[in-house]
Amino acid sequence: MTLATVGLWMYENGGGKEIQDKIITKLKEKNIDCITGLNLRDARAKDGKIVCNNTIMEDLDVFVSYNAGQQSQFQLYLYQMLSRVIPTVNNFEAFSIAEDKFHTAHLLNVHGIATPDYRLCHKNDTDGLKQAIREWGGKLVYKPTDGWGGVGITKIEGERALDMLLPFISRTDLRYFYLERFIDYDNTDYRVDIVDGQFVGCYGRKAPKDDWKTNVTSGGSVFVREPEQEVIDLALKATKTLGLEISGVDIIYDREHEEYVVLEVNTIPAFATPDQEKLGLNFNQRKIDALVNLLERSALKKSTPHSFKVA
Repeated sequence: MTLATVGLWMYENGGGKEIQDKIITKLKEKNIDCITGLNLRDARAKDGKIVCNNTIMEDLDVFVSYNAGQQSQFQLYLYQMLSRVIPTVNNFEAFSIAEDKFHTAHLLNVHGIATPDYRLCHKNDTDGLKQAIREWGGKLVYKPTDGWGGVGITKIEGERALDMLLPFISRTDLRYFYLERFIDYDNTDYRVDIVDGQFVGCYGRKAPKDDWKTNVTSGGSVFVREPEQEVIDLALKATKTLGLEISGVDIIYDREHEEYVVLEVNTIPAFATPDQEKLGLNFNQRKIDALVNLLERSALKKSTPHSFKVA
């Protein structure tokens, strides 16, 4: 007897297809069906229904969107609506906050979680831009608020470099600039994976020679790294603060202020690839088990009819 149905859109490269098969198998053991390939790019909405590849999305008991590389504004727009009707993982409200670097940093700071010093400036606020670079010792990092994988992140050193950029800045259609103090660190970070309030895995990333960005897409390399409890606790607190069910929290050690800081919170952290597993990254099964348990609880909660007391 099928107890519930889970919808899944999973990335397929880097071992994603094999991960998906394991998730399906574990769900089937719990008498939960899984419909895959639900890429909202192929969906249409009409008369109270979002239909994707012949599946009525509102009939699902939970939907998981787990593909960071192929998200579009159309997909996210439908994902937002769907999250209002059925459980989604991650829930869209938390997802949208974590996808915005300024919103993430600001909310974490409000709750006492250390991040790099930051500033949000209107694009015409040249005084604010120059004040930031002076206060931060002549170095700052510009980040697109909604980028991922290190794309668009630029280090600016000195007012002269900033002055050279200002004419270009004035011609862009950007409305604001998100800036961070450049952190003095050892060019390595921790990627800490959290699922359903549990620590499930961690690995380190190292920037390539003569660079400072650790993102694998920017040339960074992965290595086995055991986190201190302080790092795990920081990741758990950041994830809970943002309200995410799944996260990959990037943490670095600020040598100047002698503290760990949350650099970024990722909403779709990849599983270890087959090559990374050969290096010794062995957390995939723990992550799958935690995800399946989360999906089971979310799906059964939605599929179980509520009972109401009648006076």
